[in-house]
Amino acid sequence: MTGTAPVDTTATLVVAECFGPTVQGEGPSLGRRASFIRLGGCNLACDWCDTPETWDSERFDLRQTLTRTPVDEIVARALVGAPGLVVITGGEPLLHQKQPGWDLLLVRLAAAGVDIEVETNGTIPPSPFTARKVTRFNVSPKLGHSGDLEAKRINSDAIHHLMWTERAAFKIVCQSAEDVDEAALFACAHNIPPRLVWIMPEGVDAAQLRDRLAALAEPSIAAGFNLTTRLHIAVWGTEKGR
Repeated sequence: MTGTAPVDTTATLVVAECFGPTVQGEGPSLGRRASFIRLGGCNLACDWCDTPETWDSERFDLRQTLTRTPVDEIVARALVGAPGLVVITGGEPLLHQKQPGWDLLLVRLAAAGVDIEVETNGTIPPSPFTARKVTRFNVSPKLGHSGDLEAKRINSDAIHHLMWTERAAFKIVCQSAEDVDEAALFACAHNIPPRLVWIMPEGVDAAQLRDRLAALAEPSIAAGFNLTTRLHIAVWGTEKGR
């Protein structure tokens, strides 16, 4: 007996990509050495989404961009290079909570001793099991400039459930100072302390990020918010798998 958990070849999840080690480019874990598991599917359709290949069947053949993969294979790839942090992202990863592979994924990662960060749009409540296993929820509620209807992109019940875990940070994508005002209204309406909010510029090239970061810095600081760039874009641009 080695004490190693048996390999489960039956539990699967739909994956767009698994890569790393790299660094977490956004939010409170900015700069941490990490691996990423990007799952398929999303319940929103943001105009500026930078991973539409995970959900947009009108522009992409999802049979080509997504692959149903055994969970143990996903975990083995995520742990290559011994990262201290594994980020589960999407798409919207919490859509997978009802899949048997989801719980197994969290069990395997927790057993490996890594921190687990889930990036979510904040519209789906975490299950009690998910809330226990995840180290941090990196919640990115969408503002009006995303193009989605408010009734679709804002779920107050889900936000409250995420707050109750006491493991949530809120990363809000902004394009202008006016968006910071909208973020402040959102945080106030949901009793989110400003110290838990990170304002992040929307953009997919270094010059655009720099300009928008400069425009967002002062109003973010005045509102009591934190500020984050997109480190991976500054370093690698839109190169996939980085």
